Amino acid sequence: MTNFVVKTLANAAALAVAIWLLAGITLDDQSPLGRRALTLILVALVFGLVNIVVKPIVKLLSLPLFVVTLGLFTLVVNALMLLLTSWLAEQLDLSFHVDGFWTAVLGGLIISVVSWAVNLALPDKS
Repeated sequence: MTNFVVKTLANAAALAVAIWLLAGITLDDQSPLGRRALTLILVALVFGLVNIVVKPIVKLLSLPLFVVTLGLFTLVVNALMLLLTSWLAEQLDLSFHVDGFWTAVLGGLIISVVSWAVNLALPDKS
């Protein structure tokens, strides 16, 4: 349970950095700070679920592309997972939006790097 909470907070921190760095990834700025924090945590939960459920299936189905591109196709898969999270957030009435594919590619790259750094810094308790 602690590991799940730590990973969700790491995803929330990574999403916050991507929102801060990229104009194309937005969280509703007009709501109060507490509401934005709750929205960010809910989006991090959605993002985590997408990465747990959908990402392995997409990776398996696109395995030849991973081999041909020497792993660079990971950037495309991460972008697609971020776009799917944006769509699901819209369906759940969460104020998170990613503008387009290239913004999602950059956002996926930022989120991957920040998540890796945060998970490296935090203890890994199962």
